[in-house]
Order: sequence, then C-alpha cells, then structure tokens
Amino acid sequence: MLSTLRSEPAMHDFNALSPIQLPALYTIAEWHEHLAWSAFRPRIDVHRLYGDGESGAGAVLLRYQAGGYVPWHEHLGYEHILVLDGAQSDQHGCARAGSLIINRPGSAHSVRSEEGCIVLVIYEKPVRFYTAPENL
Repeated sequence: MLSTLRSEPAMHDFNALSPIQLPALYTIAEWHEHLAWSAFRPRIDVHRLYGDGESGAGAVLLRYQAGGYVPWHEHLGYEHILVLDGAQSDQHGCARAGSLIINRPGSAHSVRSEEGCIVLVIYEKPVRFYTAPENL
C-alpha cells in the first residue's frame, strides 16, 4: 500500500530531460566546427551526445580526418552507424554518406576512412579493442 499519493507531478530538472537535438544532420559538413570535439584516436575526433564510452549505451559523432583508423574491435552489443558525410570502410566494404550499418553483438572489424567522414554511432554497449588478426 502506498503511504503517500501525489496529485501534482514530481519536480524535475526539465532542462536535463530535454531532448538532444541535432537539426539538419545531413548537412553536418557545413556546421560541424560549431560542436565541441575531443580527441578519440589519431586523426579521429569525438563529440559525445550521451554515455561515457566506458559502460552502457551511448551515442557519439565521430569525425575522421583522411586516413583515420579505428583498430580491430569486437561489438559487445548492437551498434548502429549512420554515415553522414564522406565514406568509411571495413572488411565488409565501403559505406558512403547515407549508409546505415548495423553491427551485431559478437561481430568484429577495423574501420578506416581514406577521404575523411563524419558518422553518427549509437551503441548498446562499448566495444572491446584487440590486436588485429595477422591475415587481414
């Protein structure tokens, strides 16, 4: 049995609960300099939308410079990648702007961008990095 019933909604910090909005995402190449980027890997910057990259779900924008490379890693949960500008490639081929890639839990690959790109990455769990297999 509930000891207290409330007739008014609980007070919340509504600013903290506001949606994260990125208007005109497909034109990000025109305005990406206005975002706060930090170093992620050599030649790759990250803009975190939510999550810390260490535990749990998260969403980030990654900005690859030409030649940017993410080493061999395994997906511990689902990962969705939307290529917004440029192109990235892995062992499965090249994905250009407008492509959606869904990596399943247990899958592994390395990623590079020869020309540079910006991608939206939404992940269920962070990845686990490894040394690349010899035969790649």
